[in-house]
Amino acid sequence: QVQLVESGGGLVQAGGSLSLSCAASGRTFNYVANYGMAWFRQGPGKEREFVAAISISLAGARTYYADSVKGRFTISGDNTKNTLYLQMNSLKPEDTAVYSCAATLPYYRGSTYTQEHAYAYWGQGTQVTVSS
Repeated sequence: QVQLVESGGGLVQAGGSLSLSCAASGRTFNYVANYGMAWFRQGPGKEREFVAAISISLAGARTYYADSVKGRFTISGDNTKNTLYLQMNSLKPEDTAVYSCAATLPYYRGSTYTQEHAYAYWGQGTQVTVSS
């Protein structure tokens, strides 16, 4: 199985930056050609929502972003370190949430990377608080 552990959350003022990491262990995906990883978040009193994803296929890598974070957040990965990153810039109070990373099953054959049901593995989440 795969274990995912997020880190890097904390308190930051509006307009600031924060970088999140998601370390993967166990059966990692470095050796497969089709998989995806993503960040989701759940703010207070809100449903969990998609933030960003990266898909890996034979054709290469592709990124996906929610409209609310496009241009401010950047998702990336380091296969050597088995780590997924989320660089968050120009943070807003509405970005306050518990951020969780997720991964699909290896050799993912689905067509979506922006919905929860695409992902089989989840981390415990890390709190991000943006003050105004």
